[in-house]
Amino acid sequence: MSRLFDLDLLNALVVVAETGSLSAAAPRLCRSQSAVSEQIRKLEEMCGQPLFRRGKSGASLTPAGERLIGHARQLLALSDAAYRDMHAAQLAGELRLAITDYFRPGALPGILRRVRDQFPHLRLHVSIRKSALIEETADSGEFDIGLSMAILDRPSRRNAAKRIKLRREPLLWVADRSFVMPDDGVVPLVVLPDTCSLQRFIARTLAAHQVPHTVMHSASGVGGLHLALAAGLGLTCLNASAVPADAVVLAAGHRLPPLPEVEFSLVPPRRDEPALVGQVRDMLAEQLR
Repeated sequence: MSRLFDLDLLNALVVVAETGSLSAAAPRLCRSQSAVSEQIRKLEEMCGQPLFRRGKSGASLTPAGERLIGHARQLLALSDAAYRDMHAAQLAGELRLAITDYFRPGALPGILRRVRDQFPHLRLHVSIRKSALIEETADSGEFDIGLSMAILDRPSRRNAAKRIKLRREPLLWVADRSFVMPDDGVVPLVVLPDTCSLQRFIARTLAAHQVPHTVMHSASGVGGLHLALAAGLGLTCLNASAVPADAVVLAAGHRLPPLPEVEFSLVPPRRDEPALVGQVRDMLAEQLR
């Protein structure tokens, strides 16, 4: 007798893997943590082997889980494609997405791959830009959909009510495990260029708390920032999903001031945008959350 995988269980597997824990997956799945745990237990029972390693830092896939999640993503994509085909909702066309590279850099390639698999006739062109530039050029026609980050240390942004809010994350002081704070009291920073609003915020915050600091390395993007951190060149401030796996969080103290949260959102639609752009924006919002 053949055994059929439950798509809800496979979806739970994917969401837990992407969020890193049962507790983080629960709100995305609109279930309690115990209900998500039961879904994973049923799936593991069906497979006859554990799919996750559970620990204080969250849940990570076992080799069996890594194998299954590839099948799960394909099956979920096929299910979505079949539903859209039956409802004549196949998206087709060409769109330009401008996105800040602070947004979930580890998960974003997988998200975009899933969008490509689910919408094979949609050609999505992605460019990485600074949030401030995305905001300034939102009405210029240079891109169709923009995803930016705002630091929640000041009043709401323009047209805040019209935005599609995706997620909030804490800002954290981080460094490589090998990093040692210098004895002279001068905080060594690795940052992006001063055109980056987060870099300006870091300098402004340290100055406001009278913390002496110096820029040891200026990287062109978050990937370069990760390399500078790994080399132990200094510390920096990053949103939680942009913190590399081998970095450590530094507690705020007499040298490092407390930090606010950031919020990621899709910029408001332009008045004259085509209907396709609105459809894709709603679809992307669901995927990017």
